[in-house]
Amino acid sequence: MALLGMEDTAVDQNVSTLVTRVVSDARDLAAAEVALVKARIGERIAAYKSAAIFFAIAGVLALAALIALLVGLILTIATWIGPGYATAVVIVSTLVIAAVLGIIGKGHLAAPRPEVLP
Repeated sequence: MALLGMEDTAVDQNVSTLVTRVVSDARDLAAAEVALVKARIGERIAAYKSAAIFFAIAGVLALAALIALLVGLILTIATWIGPGYATAVVIVSTLVIAAVLGIIGKGHLAAPRPEVLP
């Protein structure tokens, strides 16, 4: 009987050691997974940051081109009706186009109406 009790204690210690090792390995695995997710998120953020910078530069250049176009229109029309009226015509035309686009955009934001079936 005494030998049997020693074997039970040894088995309990082996099981305890195995459980401790499994818990430690699971903890290490979880830490590694968290580190991997952080690395992937950091990589995506860097890619989006780079893309956002390029989009911002493209937007600034497009705005500069639009301003140059409007100035060119003013200078072209100014030969026919004078600089003051040319400026007024281009500004009013641009504001009308902006208003129409704004109204169209607002219409796209409106909640869709439920369809009534007959």
